[in-house]
Amino acid sequence: MSVLSKPYFHDEAAAFAFVEGIIWGSEPVCPHCGVVGRSYALKNVRSKPSKKNPEGVVRHGLKKCGDCRKQFTVRKGTIFEESHLPLNKWLQAIYLMCSSKKGISALQLQRTLEVQYNTAWFLAHRIREAMRSGDLAPFGQDGGTVEADEAFLGNDPDMPSPTKHTRIHNKNKVLSLVDRNTGRVRSFVVDRLNSAVVGEILAANIAKEARLVTDEASFYIRPGKTFEGGHEWVRHRAEEYVRGDVYTNTIEGYFSIFKRGMKGVYQHCSKKHLHRYMAEFDFRYSNRAATGCEDQERALRALLGGVGKHLTYRRTDCRAQAAA
Repeated sequence: MSVLSKPYFHDEAAAFAFVEGIIWGSEPVCPHCGVVGRSYALKNVRSKPSKKNPEGVVRHGLKKCGDCRKQFTVRKGTIFEESHLPLNKWLQAIYLMCSSKKGISALQLQRTLEVQYNTAWFLAHRIREAMRSGDLAPFGQDGGTVEADEAFLGNDPDMPSPTKHTRIHNKNKVLSLVDRNTGRVRSFVVDRLNSAVVGEILAANIAKEARLVTDEASFYIRPGKTFEGGHEWVRHRAEEYVRGDVYTNTIEGYFSIFKRGMKGVYQHCSKKHLHRYMAEFDFRYSNRAATGCEDQERALRALLGGVGKHLTYRRTDCRAQAAA
């Protein structure tokens, strides 16, 4: 049976039961007071009638805490909070974004979910917020190898117009790290690429005992001296791409997926939203099949990642031009 034929993708009541089981387990947890197991379900409760909905809508999953006497649903305190979109459509969107290797555009989500464009765009950004990892564990522990490389995308509005000598300085700049042992990747949007900026990122995200592998860019040289495992690099300008186990092919493979997704699917992204798209590609790459994570498991991880996160419409500044 296809995953998308599951009941929780098509029935909102089933979607609430599924999400409650994933987030709460066997006992509901009150998001207001934190009491476990003291809540009870309110059956067939309808919202107040309005002009758009004169008969009211059944409020699925509504519960009341027996301790603080406040009402809540499993949406409270998650990326689903204050959303009028049925929960089963949320689950469809999460699965589609997690199973699409190069991403899925807001226009495609609009057509698939049968919602307005603004809804699909904001929905996608909320899911990207759930994909954003709060993991601060350093890469390259126990002397592992970490590859670092940079990529350039679009135009940075904060930088001057390019000249023939500064063709990359006006671009949006991304610095990414990949841990060869775990297969995880971590990306950062930066304003400038120099020893100070790069060194601060490397020091905060790579273990001291790690081995750093990069290309021959000069801004890696000084920070690379601080790692006990050493710093080695390949000379791309001399057409050297592999020297034993010294190469940056892993991180370049990640960038190939990222660039094909940004240029072929999203087509455009403003600088203020780029970090969210990087979080999306980082999440899918770090939780790919090669690391033992299939589509369904990846979607469950994204669902759990949305707990404790709440992205508002105003925070995304949706009036700005954004990716399609």
